[in-house]
Amino acid sequence: MSHSQGHINKRWKHPGGLGDASGMHHHRINFNKYHPRYSGKGGMRHYHLKRNQSLCPAVNLDKLWTLVSGQAQVNAAKNKTGAIPIIDVVQSGHYKVLGKEQLPKQPVIMKAKFFSRRAEEKIKGVRKSCVL
Repeated sequence: MSHSQGHINKRWKHPGGLGDASGMHHHRINFNKYHPRYSGKGGMRHYHLKRNQSLCPAVNLDKLWTLVSGQAQVNAAKNKTGAIPIIDVVQSGHYKVLGKEQLPKQPVIMKAKFFSRRAEEKIKGVRKSCVL
């Protein structure tokens, strides 16, 4: 029971190191031959990188009325006040409005960053306006 590994066959457990350890030392031949660019740097830095520049969450026309509160929907349907409801798509986390399905025949003002061509045609066809 020699804990100093003095007896034969007692040095078990990871004799070469765990994983890719010692890639620059006693595993150098293997790394240079089969993984030549494993270590070191490559390419150029991009300072002040802006991630997700193309992020543009979209919503369809048939889901737009779910962004309006229930009381505003009732008031718009009865049109008591004569006020036109404003749906701000950006406030709910969407940027673009797509033209799937149809809208109710109620006038409304929509605010978004982008409208697809079909969505804009359908919105303007029902006496509504698009605000970019």
